[in-house]
Amino acid sequence: MTGAGPERAFLGVEASLTGRRWIGPTGAEDRLSEAMAQITRLPLPLCRTLVRRGVAPDGAGRFLAPQLRDLLPDPMGLRDMGVAADRLLQAVRARQRIAILGDYDVDGGASSALIIIWLRALGLQATLYIPDRIDEGYGPNVPAMAALAREHDLILCVDCGTLSHEPIAAARGADVVVLDHHLGAETLPPALAVVNPNRQDEEGTLGHLCAASVVFLLLVEANRRLRAGGVQGPDLMGMLDLVALATVADVAPLIGVNRALVRQGLTVMARRVRPGLVALADVARMDRAPNCHALGFLLGPRVNAGGRIGRADLGARLLATDDPAEAVSIAARLDELNSERRDIELRVREAALAQAGARGLDGPLVWAAGEGWHPGVVGIVAARLKEATNRPAVVIGLEGGIGKGSGRSVSGVDLGAAVQRLAAEGLLTRGGGHRMAAGLTVAEDRIEAAMARLGELLARQGAGRGGAADLRLDGLLMTGAATAQLVEHLEAAGPFGASAPAPRFAFADQAVTARRVGETHLRLTLTDGMGPPLEAIAFGAFDSALGPVLAQPGAQRFHLAGRLEISHWNGRSKVQLRLEDAARA
Repeated sequence: MTGAGPERAFLGVEASLTGRRWIGPTGAEDRLSEAMAQITRLPLPLCRTLVRRGVAPDGAGRFLAPQLRDLLPDPMGLRDMGVAADRLLQAVRARQRIAILGDYDVDGGASSALIIIWLRALGLQATLYIPDRIDEGYGPNVPAMAALAREHDLILCVDCGTLSHEPIAAARGADVVVLDHHLGAETLPPALAVVNPNRQDEEGTLGHLCAASVVFLLLVEANRRLRAGGVQGPDLMGMLDLVALATVADVAPLIGVNRALVRQGLTVMARRVRPGLVALADVARMDRAPNCHALGFLLGPRVNAGGRIGRADLGARLLATDDPAEAVSIAARLDELNSERRDIELRVREAALAQAGARGLDGPLVWAAGEGWHPGVVGIVAARLKEATNRPAVVIGLEGGIGKGSGRSVSGVDLGAAVQRLAAEGLLTRGGGHRMAAGLTVAEDRIEAAMARLGELLARQGAGRGGAADLRLDGLLMTGAATAQLVEHLEAAGPFGASAPAPRFAFADQAVTARRVGETHLRLTLTDGMGPPLEAIAFGAFDSALGPVLAQPGAQRFHLAGRLEISHWNGRSKVQLRLEDAARA
């Protein structure tokens, strides 16, 4: 008896212009989609997307209109939550001195801002401390914790602290509460409470939460206890813009409650109430309602820029401020730093790609290390390597014989656990993270051995078995079906991001006319001879095989694949295809 074999390539595309195999809906998915369309009266392309998400017909309505009240977990389901909430409220009632030590990325900044804003509404000011990425590294350190403990009664470590045994032990005289989501070790640090869905003794059902969501749950529980005592707590729904930003920027999967948090947070953000986000949106020249792309590629990198190459606390200060003038000033500085970051990243990326290519891109791990590579950009460069190779990637910057690196993983491969194991085995000075991202510190003379061992561990999880990733498509469309109404229907299945990719459709046997836009982009018009033409844009097309082939004059016809969107330009709106791949018809 033989197995079912691999899925048949959609439209027969075994190797597209970018080297990918196209995978479309299975026969079973087609049947389920058609049945859902009949039952729900929803458009068939939307039903195909819902079926791909595992949504049943009777759950379509709830999925398209998720309610946070239905999806928000009970905060008390997390270990130590009651202790953490009681200690926070004790500090509030006694007007104690509170310090917040946060990570220098968006998640850490948003987590810090949430607590600052909540305390400010109750009449308290907290001390903000964000460690410097270069001088202090990630998370709590002994000098900082000892100094904060001398001046404060309670220290809240947000988006960090789960592995910080020695620094937390140094905080003598103060209570420490850890609010984190990074993978925990077998033993916990000597904190009063460690609230973390990725503790070893947690069930893991909330392991997809970012730190800002963990903080939000703490504030939900604190408000519940205030309400039980007859006190109305600060408004939390108005803080969901910060939770949404952190969730998307930290590449947390947009499933379950995360999806509801981001969806509601985008609605809050669109009201343009928070001074820091308003100033940041203006400096980023956002001219439409925020979406996940804006959070991940316009706002997030700018908030991160301070922690990468500038003052580590700028992002958190921007998100927490209630002063519009201060917000404008900080946003302008972050925008400048982000431009500097892009220049630094480009230089490191070119060197890392060349080195990794010379080493070979067909193993389970792609990595590169270089003297003087700025530690603030190695994570971004690792992400670029991962995207280019469909393999976990690590990039390390060296200085004084010490390497500080960052890694990014692919779906189904737990990089954080592998890095943590390397640290336990002594190959790394320190290391940790979560499934999709990790950080590490390693002696220069141990890099080769550490990366070889990391490759072994990742290979056991299946890393490196494939080439370019398959392109999964939700179905086939005619150009005439690509309407603004359809795009609106598809958007209801969002937000789209990690673990929830935007719907992708194929347009078969299209005649294409194309023209180059700028250095690397391509603008196209496609027609199938039966319906109206559809315009498309292919960003970075000339960085791949797409641009040179599609731009050739002639009568060739192509299958095209990508995402439908509404393009806004000069006050006009129209449907266009964000082209991702193509194959000769």
